[in-house]
Amino acid sequence: MYQHQTTIRVRYAETDQMNVVYHGNYAQYFEVARAESIRELGLTYKDMETMGIIMPIVELHCKYLRPAHYDDLLTVTTTLKELPADHRIEFHQEVFNESGKLLTIGRVVLYFIDATTRERTTMPEFLFNKLKPYFEEEKQKV
Repeated sequence: MYQHQTTIRVRYAETDQMNVVYHGNYAQYFEVARAESIRELGLTYKDMETMGIIMPIVELHCKYLRPAHYDDLLTVTTTLKELPADHRIEFHQEVFNESGKLLTIGRVVLYFIDATTRERTTMPEFLFNKLKPYFEEEKQKV
């Protein structure tokens, strides 16, 4: 299992008249956290685009448990529970406030797509090799 944490400060423009983060902003929070988790592995979305791989979102699920407010410091945990073996990658994401309370749960599925042919493809070898050790450690613990 691979896990990464990203912190995000809620900006005023992301809240509504009730001082609550507008629900649509969580998709952006999830994206920031996914991009940072991939960056931690030594690759960026821009790098993948240069390699000819694009990653459209095909599913987005959110469950809102508690509100976030202006100026809250949020921690977004991004988890890969399975090493992708084909064209799809599934990120599980959770948003916590500074008190450690779980605010939102999300699941985002993306496909690896060849930018030229628009056909499904596999994860870039570089990313696969970076992630593989995290899942081998899990097998050794069992």
